[in-house]
Amino acid sequence: MTTARIDEDRETLVISGSGPRPSAGALSGARAGVAATITGGGKTWKASFPLRTSRWGGAELPLPAGEYRLEIDGADLGELTLEDVLLPILRVAVSGAAVTIAPPIDPVYETTEGQSTLEERYAAEGGGTENAVFFESFYGQVAGCNPRAIDRVLAERAPAVTRYWAVTDLSVEVPEGAVPVVEGSPEWWRARGASRMLIVNDWLRRRFSRKPGQRVLQTWHGTPLKRLALHRRGFDPRRMAAVVKESRRWDVLLAQNLYAERVLRKAYAFFGKPIWVEGYPRNDVLTGGDAAGVRAALGIGAEERVLLYAPTWRDDRTEMVDFVDPEALARQTDAVVLVRGHSRTLKPGQDRTGARVIDVTGYPETARLLLAADALITDYSSVMFDFSVTGKPMYFLVPDLEHYRGELRGFYFDLAERAPGPLLRSQDELVAALAANTTDVYAERYAAWRAQFNRRDDGRAAERVVSRILDQGWLTP
Repeated sequence: MTTARIDEDRETLVISGSGPRPSAGALSGARAGVAATITGGGKTWKASFPLRTSRWGGAELPLPAGEYRLEIDGADLGELTLEDVLLPILRVAVSGAAVTIAPPIDPVYETTEGQSTLEERYAAEGGGTENAVFFESFYGQVAGCNPRAIDRVLAERAPAVTRYWAVTDLSVEVPEGAVPVVEGSPEWWRARGASRMLIVNDWLRRRFSRKPGQRVLQTWHGTPLKRLALHRRGFDPRRMAAVVKESRRWDVLLAQNLYAERVLRKAYAFFGKPIWVEGYPRNDVLTGGDAAGVRAALGIGAEERVLLYAPTWRDDRTEMVDFVDPEALARQTDAVVLVRGHSRTLKPGQDRTGARVIDVTGYPETARLLLAADALITDYSSVMFDFSVTGKPMYFLVPDLEHYRGELRGFYFDLAERAPGPLLRSQDELVAALAANTTDVYAERYAAWRAQFNRRDDGRAAERVVSRILDQGWLTP
């Protein structure tokens, strides 16, 4: 017989049972897991599972929302139950070996009626008066990218500004001194309506309602190779209307370079409003960041070779592409392989595991991974325009090139003609190219690439963006 309860003081899930003491216990999810501390013995035992964990050497944070598998050696968990328990850090429910972790939102607000009530209140009330910024990155799944880099400088230069960060749950690490607000909670609705400025890197979505005096800086999240928005294949009037409606919500758009400025302005019909071409704030760290510190936090030795595999997502699949066997690649190259899925594969996917393989899909800042890597393996991802700041070698693994270029998305330019590294069709070709180290062959292309795309990535992009914000008087330092 086993029972489940929550120790709120210790923030643990406690499973108690009778009989021989189990040797081990684990609570395992797609992106995180914890081991049990088991006490007792003889007639009864207790397995305590912490509801916080540290990932990649960071602070201990609540477990990410999702479904978890509970395992306790020798214990029968079939009739184990625990009704939804709301804690300040998360919600927990148990049914047999299945454990559900949810964001810490009162269930009354998660109903259709509850969200409608909050939305109607948000739409009806005034706002835009608090000296605050509402940050959002990839719909709250991480607190990273350009918004995080801007936050870093804004915190230094405008300490009077409150910095709210939208997060899907409290497992998302926010910058020091920032205030996390869980999406869909009353606090999230209030902060989004009250803040004088919103800084986001993706769409604001249908529920956004601009308040008097509010300003929106859309940083976007990459220089595009693949066609996007109005340039995507096929005529879809609903998509066109949605794109135009969304871009009209933005006051300023940030572009990494002049090429991106031209593409983004047309793709989003962003006419009559300014685009700031200042380089990408997220890349500032690439010109002077602490690569050794990032490696140490990931448990990687200073002398080890690090390969970062970071493909983009695919419109015709939900999980990350499986063109690389990371464990085999680690063996074949005697390297540590970092696996970085796109933000769109964070929720549906599951961490890859294996010897000398580290899945960093949920890591807060891609740029720090670029800093730590010795080489990048990608495909059509905009990460290629960021990694080139480092000058380190790139390899393009593109077994589906014709399908992606001809059917899924299409490109703005011919990657084969301009890529600053080899285009490869298989893992065998990739391993051979890594061994050959053909960097010199692509030196001329690489230099031309950097001259076009990285001219403003000089380590001071965030400073320039914050200066523009403060000069406009949108925030009070």
